[in-house]
Amino acid sequence: MGFTLLIIVIILALLFDYINGFHDAANSIATVVSTKVLTPFQAVVWAAFFNFLAYFLFNLNIADTVAKTADTMNINLVVILAGVVAAICWNLFTWWFGIPSSSSHTLIGGFAGAAVAHGGLDVINLGVIGKIAAFIVLAPIIGMIMAYTITVIIINICRYANPSRAEWWFKKLQLASSALFSLGHGANDAQKVMGIIAAAVIVYLKDENLSVDTMSHWLHVGYTVIDGKVKINHIPEWIPIACYTAIAAGTMSGGWKIVKTMGTKITKVTPLEGVAAETAGAVTLFFTEYFKIPVSTTHTITGAIIGVGLSKRVSAVRWGVTISLMWAWVLTIPVSAALAALIYTILSFFL
Repeated sequence: MGFTLLIIVIILALLFDYINGFHDAANSIATVVSTKVLTPFQAVVWAAFFNFLAYFLFNLNIADTVAKTADTMNINLVVILAGVVAAICWNLFTWWFGIPSSSSHTLIGGFAGAAVAHGGLDVINLGVIGKIAAFIVLAPIIGMIMAYTITVIIINICRYANPSRAEWWFKKLQLASSALFSLGHGANDAQKVMGIIAAAVIVYLKDENLSVDTMSHWLHVGYTVIDGKVKINHIPEWIPIACYTAIAAGTMSGGWKIVKTMGTKITKVTPLEGVAAETAGAVTLFFTEYFKIPVSTTHTITGAIIGVGLSKRVSAVRWGVTISLMWAWVLTIPVSAALAALIYTILSFFL
């Protein structure tokens, strides 16, 4: 039964990653599509390539942090299953209404809520969750300030440039800035599902009292336990390959509702502003990845787009849309946690 449950968790985690493609991966291409630098299909291929490239350029900081949301040694596979199911439900709900909520915080909220239902507050890492929750506010603010600053600097440097020639150059530069943002997105978002799958494998080995050395290569998740907490050192190659494939497929399948919201409804974005927003978003993602903080690419790029809008005037930002997005951000973790706790309670009667 344990192995069957592990396979179900892995499949649902990849399904979540696919739905994340509807939701968060679309954000990495929203500005480059809205400025017509690339067609939607070209943008997806471009983003998917740099998402995957991130695997070779970054370590497992984010995957490790996500796995530490709950005490892996004191939970079971039903906890992870309930968390992933809750995350899928909330993501589909917000995607249906075109709300760019955070898939990252959905997954973390679901994982934590199911863990609390299983063993109380003692089995979750409140320090990790508190840091992640703080960046619901900090990530968009950092992105906004950086994007505003970059936009103002670019405008002053290029104030005497020929407008048509400048736009031509910024369309080319947007390819580079969107590539940077996709690298940051790959280093951040894809690793979250890797962390959940790795945690599921570790829990399975623990519950079945198995050693990693006795397992086939595909279950060789390297980890150490320090002061009762698990640190992930290595994951087999199939996990990142599967995660990146799922998120890219999801983007091609249904991300355009979110692209429309991010690329046109918050403020009108020009190629210059696209460069500023994507560069600011990329730097923010690199910064948070370095400090092992899972942040939302949705929050980050939203803040950056608001920043470029503010560089024109305050009224250039459609604040009604922005406020509705912020409500979704605030509600994501508690709603996902409550839903996961309910699902865990129900599943516990059958598993």
